[in-house]
Amino acid sequence: MQAEASSSPVARPRVPRRAVHGVLLLDKPLGLSSNDALQKVKRLFRAEKAGHTGTLDPLATGLLPLCFGAATKFSQISLEADKTYRATLKLGVRTTTGDAEGEVLEERPVDVTPQHLLQACMRFMGPIQQVPPMYSALKRDGKALYEYARAGIEVEREPRQVVIHWIELLRWQEGALEIEVRCSKGTYIRTLAEDIGEALGCGAHLTALRRTGSGPLTLEGAYTLAQLEAMSEAERDAVLQPVDALLNDWPVLRLEAEDAGRFLSGMRRRTAHPDAPQLRVYGPQAGAFLGSGSVKAGELISLRLLSPLEVQGLLNAQASQ
Repeated sequence: MQAEASSSPVARPRVPRRAVHGVLLLDKPLGLSSNDALQKVKRLFRAEKAGHTGTLDPLATGLLPLCFGAATKFSQISLEADKTYRATLKLGVRTTTGDAEGEVLEERPVDVTPQHLLQACMRFMGPIQQVPPMYSALKRDGKALYEYARAGIEVEREPRQVVIHWIELLRWQEGALEIEVRCSKGTYIRTLAEDIGEALGCGAHLTALRRTGSGPLTLEGAYTLAQLEAMSEAERDAVLQPVDALLNDWPVLRLEAEDAGRFLSGMRRRTAHPDAPQLRVYGPQAGAFLGSGSVKAGELISLRLLSPLEVQGLLNAQASQ
């Protein structure tokens, strides 16, 4: 009697995970969500724990810092940081979504000069009010706004204050305007593009968006998925930024061994360091990053701490390099 062939699927071998600590600067490709990009990179590193530092739309490319292991404790810092974008606007055309994916709502003639462009951009410098677009991931009653928009439902949105630190005009040619924008978290560049178009009297929509900076981090030293896939595991580990990379623009405080132990246990201590709302704190060994803290009224207060095991792991990894 012939045995029946089994129809059950063959189980894939489980890939062993490992402790990885550090920050990867990913140059996210077009068409991939931030979470999909994270999961692909997490598998490449076989990392136990990983997270990204703020959503970058599938239609946007550029800098997406990914945190591994101990670095995930500081991902909120990058979420709160100012961002820099390079955006391309198509003048004279408004769309349903404010970008190139939407249907055309209106077309108007474009009759502007470089001076008009400069004046329009200057109107949006500094603190401004923005109404979040319907085609956004902002949640209302547990659903993203874009879900309502796709169902043809318009939801009332409260304006929010954001800050445009500067706008630089990079290129103006045949109805396409390229700008660079430094802004606070929560700024919708798509909305800014539409507002600039209205200020010019011709309308506009966003055709390309690339993030070039997040806090102190830039695309310099960033890697694409293709580059990471072509590397060995050791080569991938070597391109990781240190755990404290997200805090690179914070002042430094170094502690002696006894005070470092107290800091890691969460105990407050007196210090001669001037008051500061945020510091990166190190132990006596070179590269011994302990966590973040603040100084108020001459007292050092811990904010986010690495565990002693994580500190030792980072020192061991540094010694082996």
